[in-house]
Amino acid sequence: MNKSRLEAFSDGVLAIIITIMVLEIKVPHGAAWVDIKPLIPVVLSYLFSFIYVGIYWNNHHHLFHIVKGVNGTVLWANLHLLFWLSLLPFATAWMDENHFQSIPVALYGFILLMCGTAWKILANAIIKYEGENSGLKNVYQNDMKMWLSIVFYLTGIGAAFFMPVISIILYIAIAIIWFVPDKRIEKKIIHE
Repeated sequence: MNKSRLEAFSDGVLAIIITIMVLEIKVPHGAAWVDIKPLIPVVLSYLFSFIYVGIYWNNHHHLFHIVKGVNGTVLWANLHLLFWLSLLPFATAWMDENHFQSIPVALYGFILLMCGTAWKILANAIIKYEGENSGLKNVYQNDMKMWLSIVFYLTGIGAAFFMPVISIILYIAIAIIWFVPDKRIEKKIIHE
């Protein structure tokens, strides 16, 4: 099957996710700079989640450059990823509404963990579909970034119950790790 519909649908869903998140930023009821101050946590959590969605979009775009085609399993694995990403607006709003308290921060980390897990499931579905000639298989032979991310997410979820700020720092560290799309994919694209 052609992969173009999967890519177009994914782009649309990610655009809607970002739109839903920005709608959580309410217009202040005054015209002074002081009226914006209560929005700072909301804007910061929106920015953080926007960056996360952007990271997934960017990496998704790179990933599907080396994918030749898709099957039903890949389509469902992609929907699974989009499901978890679609929960980010809820988790973001709950986290900033409650000023980064333990349970919302832990839930945010859990959703990020599930997004990462869904990413791995998608990659494995693509590799299985493409078989031994999978360009992605060669790229993901050593997936240290993924394992490091899982450890950081799990640590962040646990730390949320003691010091949520540590969780946020770990979530930021993971975003930094994935901010630049996988260079192994770019090298694979160049050599084909």
